[in-house]
Amino acid sequence: MKTIGNILWFLFWGLWSGLSWVLSGAMWCITIIGIPYGLQCFKFASLSFWPIGKRVEYNGGAVSFIVNVIWFIVNGWWMALSNFCAGLIWCITIIGIPYGKQCFKIAKLSLAPFGAQVYDE
Repeated sequence: MKTIGNILWFLFWGLWSGLSWVLSGAMWCITIIGIPYGLQCFKFASLSFWPIGKRVEYNGGAVSFIVNVIWFIVNGWWMALSNFCAGLIWCITIIGIPYGKQCFKIAKLSLAPFGAQVYDE
């Protein structure tokens, strides 16, 4: 069931969500200072492509907080907003609620990706 869910997710929203992470990572990696941000984007692109069956845990300190603030100002707010709006649209129908939850998971991650780890369930 997880595989079917991930395939449907990829076809209807995951491709666009994952590509937004990849594009963001490529833009961050243009500068040397932005490479750590770009690497985070590439790490979470795989979660956006195939999120079902994965969980995100947040473990961060002061350094994670500081870089997350910079991330939020430059990049995080629009990625979180787009995933949140997609989640609302998915939740209009009963069938789409599981996919809406995945959008909300990615929206939360978009707000503060530093200090977050992705694990298989």
